[in-house]
Amino acid sequence: MNQPDPANRFHAFDLLASLLAVVKADGCLLFANAALEDALGTSRRTLLGTDLAAAFAEPQAWQQALIGMGQDGFATLRFDASLLRSLRDPLPVHVILTQGERTHERIVELLPLEQQARQEREERLIDQAQANKELIRNLAHEIKNPLGGIRGAAQLLETEIEPSLKEYTQVVIHEADRLQTLVDRLLAPHRRPHVVGDVNIHEICERVRSLILAEFPKGLTVVRDYDTSLPEFRGDREQLIQAVLNIAHNACQALADQIAQGSARLTFRTRVARQVSFGRQRNRLALELHVIDNGPGVPDSIRDRIFNPLVSGRDGGSGLGLTLAQTFVQQHHGLIECDSEPGRTDFKILIPLP
Repeated sequence: MNQPDPANRFHAFDLLASLLAVVKADGCLLFANAALEDALGTSRRTLLGTDLAAAFAEPQAWQQALIGMGQDGFATLRFDASLLRSLRDPLPVHVILTQGERTHERIVELLPLEQQARQEREERLIDQAQANKELIRNLAHEIKNPLGGIRGAAQLLETEIEPSLKEYTQVVIHEADRLQTLVDRLLAPHRRPHVVGDVNIHEICERVRSLILAEFPKGLTVVRDYDTSLPEFRGDREQLIQAVLNIAHNACQALADQIAQGSARLTFRTRVARQVSFGRQRNRLALELHVIDNGPGVPDSIRDRIFNPLVSGRDGGSGLGLTLAQTFVQQHHGLIECDSEPGRTDFKILIPLP
């Protein structure tokens, strides 16, 4: 009986963005998916039947892993290597070698180290956001009750003291109200129900654009770079408007010098991302919304903490805008990432699409 063609058996691997190969126990290549074909810059037809060791800059670790899996019976082995590519620099990868369904087959997954670092960073962001959420809720509730007592006591005291001293009680009342407003903002994402409906991301961008231009009518150019093929999705329109507005407003405040010079530029760019992993799962399709500015960039001192509550890069900032934006986007099973350098800061919102 004829054996089934490996290309047909492993056809599903072509749908993945990960670099994947299937080899025999001796390292001879049975299958390379489209992503690996693209990464190596070599056609699948040329690769099939060759020894995968030739694709590594230093093949000794690969050969030792094959031997270890065959002789010592390991189910999975991992190591770091450099993948040789046609007409391009070697690609650092983390190699995962796994026993296939058939005893003579090995499945090889090659994760670019940059991608692995990105996945680890995303997981840290998710864990951090969950910890922030619990901290904010507990802290806000602990602050809220004493604040009411302080304000009430100041009001009662005001009725008993001389008029000349009332300015002091007014300071207490005013500061209690200011803190109450801060607490309300901290609790806002957890109080308001998640109102789900059909959402068009470009309507959200246009709404935010009009609000930004109303506040910054001169010196700022807002560029629209939309992929009109993006479908609608289910989400909370008001939450997403607030998330995008918080990011855009932060950007405009960072652009103060450029706005004064008339050279400030804010870009809304939408794209479809395919076969991407974030939020600890792989998504067939996802929305990518980039909010890009040409400002000075996020200060190095806070770059790793910008989504933490009460962290701000400007005097007088509450440090809540990006925290709330991340919370709203995560309620849509998405994530916000930031890539910043002087002259270009890119906040990327990722949301799964159906």
